[in-house]
Amino acid sequence: MRCEICGKKLVEEPLKTKIDGSIMLTCKECSKFGKVQKEPPKPKRRGAPRGSSGTRRTSRPQEPTEEVIENFNQLVRNAREKKGWSREELGEKLYEKASVISRIESGKMVPDIKLAKKLEKTLKVVLIEKNDGTAMDELAHAKVREATIGDIARIKKN
Repeated sequence: MRCEICGKKLVEEPLKTKIDGSIMLTCKECSKFGKVQKEPPKPKRRGAPRGSSGTRRTSRPQEPTEEVIENFNQLVRNAREKKGWSREELGEKLYEKASVISRIESGKMVPDIKLAKKLEKTLKVVLIEKNDGTAMDELAHAKVREATIGDIARIKKN
């Protein structure tokens, strides 16, 4: 291995050195150009105290998450048209560009939760649904076969 600053072959263990915001592997001489990074302490193992016979919970209930519904693009377009606003006008009300509204309405962009909430409030529609995580648990426990090369590649026949 070589020093990333001077290029000398390293005999000893390289030093992780932070130089101008980048972490580099350097020799001892070049480490003076930055700050040597110390190894982070290893995390302590958490567990039941010794001698206790308590049982551990293997899974905890998941908190509900918020997701944008599937047909968000149609709802946004219909609500905007019902109010008689152009994409530019809606964009001004939301402090967003008209191109963002266009991409949302065409389905090319899924709005993040923050933008979806602004759309809900302005257009008075429901775009966010709460997901309690049970469907994700079912998917996690379902037997899923791994992808094969045939699933990924399109085979071209002559």
